[in-house]
Amino acid sequence: MSDGAASAPPLVLGLRENWRQFTLLVLVNAFVGAMVGMERAVLPLIAEADFGIASRAFILSFLVSFGIVKALANLLAGRFSDRVGRKRILVAGWLIGLPVPLLIMFAPSWGWIVFANVLLGINQGFCWSTTVIMKIDLVGPKQRGFAMGLNEFAGYIAVALMALLTGYLAATYGLRPVPFLPGLALALFGLMLSVVFVRETKPFAQREAQISNVQTASTLEPISNAKSPSFREIFLLTSWKDRALFAASQAGLVNNLNDGMVWGLIPLYLAAVGLPLEQVAIIAALYPGVWGLSQLVTGALSDRWGRKWLIVAGMWVQALGIALFVIGGTFLVYAGGAILLGIGTAMVYPTLIAAVSDVAHPDWRATSVGVYRLWRDLGYAVGALLAGVIADAAGIPVAIAAIGVLTFSSGVVVAIVMYETLPTRLGVASQQKVSVPAPHL
Repeated sequence: MSDGAASAPPLVLGLRENWRQFTLLVLVNAFVGAMVGMERAVLPLIAEADFGIASRAFILSFLVSFGIVKALANLLAGRFSDRVGRKRILVAGWLIGLPVPLLIMFAPSWGWIVFANVLLGINQGFCWSTTVIMKIDLVGPKQRGFAMGLNEFAGYIAVALMALLTGYLAATYGLRPVPFLPGLALALFGLMLSVVFVRETKPFAQREAQISNVQTASTLEPISNAKSPSFREIFLLTSWKDRALFAASQAGLVNNLNDGMVWGLIPLYLAAVGLPLEQVAIIAALYPGVWGLSQLVTGALSDRWGRKWLIVAGMWVQALGIALFVIGGTFLVYAGGAILLGIGTAMVYPTLIAAVSDVAHPDWRATSVGVYRLWRDLGYAVGALLAGVIADAAGIPVAIAAIGVLTFSSGVVVAIVMYETLPTRLGVASQQKVSVPAPHL
């Protein structure tokens, strides 16, 4: 009698073949995004109204703690996902995130808010990173861009809806505690779904590694004779040595740098120019809402058109949106800036992760994605520090303009440095060998 395990059919990669788990992970990531969304419209206003904080740099301290911790959590999530599996990291992230709404609701000082954002950073780094990695595991190489578009769509639509909801609740019931009650409920639902229904996906990455035939162009040397380079090698490749991975990492950092500016300064700026809280909430929700919806299109387009020039154009569209905030004057102009910023970010966000996944071997892809996400989310801390210091010294409009210039310049770097990463030959079925480009050193 043959061994049942030996005769078991191999795992099949693909979105259609694994749509149930993929859909569940999309829902889980929506809950992850909602945890951030509950802060987007009202948290900077709490600093002024409840704690009397005037310094923009001090107000943005919550983003510094969030960005640094989330960046490090991304790195740990990627590395430990390769070592112990994805699901354990996902569940741990939800457990750490559960106290966050309660801490914000009842914080007696701003230091408690900063600590809450330390926990939120771990929650986002662990949970968002693992849902990204798990979706990449399930779909294989052929639909990475589309898969990342769906993932980021769910996350940032949830950010937008929660920002809109908390803004409405704050305008109706006050800044605390009511606006943060939905966040507590969603954290509990996210934890339950992750524990009970989510399955481990690391075997799918191992299956892709089995069927991958890593090929290089005749003029290039292979990255390594070993399938699993050391963590140091992966870190250096993703951060600097590989041109595409370096370009992606710096673009990700600048993207979240301007996102941190929008998160921390724009609500204060719009309130200062006289917009009512309801309109501030609409603009705070419009940006991630357009970002989320557009990714349904942009992720799939990157699978057809390629990664590089979609990233370049996206950074430049972001810069144009930021410029409209500087011009300002009316609600419609600010809304137009939010829309352009959302479209540009949608062109960039899923495409960057797909590009990193194109280059990295399945055996160490989660670690490489973690390194990329380390640099990307350090942008929150860098952006908060830079925007806060400039705003205190020269005013909020000057700080916004400076971030816009950096965003445009990052697109120039991608245009000059990055090579196209989209594989030119993909297997039409999971049983065929997958061409994964070797890094250009």
